Amino acid sequence: MNPAWPFLVFGAIVLVLVTAILGLSYVLGQRHNDRSTGEAYEAGILSTGSARMRFPSQFYLVAMLFVIFDIETVFVISWAIAFDELGWAGFIGAAVFIFILLVVLIYEWRNGALDFGPDGKKILRAYKKMRKEQTIKHIPDEVVVN
Repeated sequence: MNPAWPFLVFGAIVLVLVTAILGLSYVLGQRHNDRSTGEAYEAGILSTGSARMRFPSQFYLVAMLFVIFDIETVFVISWAIAFDELGWAGFIGAAVFIFILLVVLIYEWRNGALDFGPDGKKILRAYKKMRKEQTIKHIPDEVVVN
């Protein structure tokens, strides 16, 4: 049976320290309510609009993909460290793991999860169409031949 008292003592010490720090900051801290205290930045610059912005879902998707592939890195490095002990079974397990992640990456790529900017092909088509319209407008009605 493992004694749990060291964890309880550690938790109690943490709670006492947090309570002491918050209590001291409340007692010793300054209290003022100036005109600019409620502003977003106390630099004298008047704020315009709201600071609440909505982010596109691609930001969250990129964060989730980062976490997924970051965890992949931890697993692959752990496998590389224990390579001698794991043998072929560990190699096959790591290969299957990496294969599944590649399949997921290709799936996300095909579904457009990694396309968070404007489509380059659409931009080029619009540019070519615009250039074509400009050249048609600049062609004179009568061409004078010498």
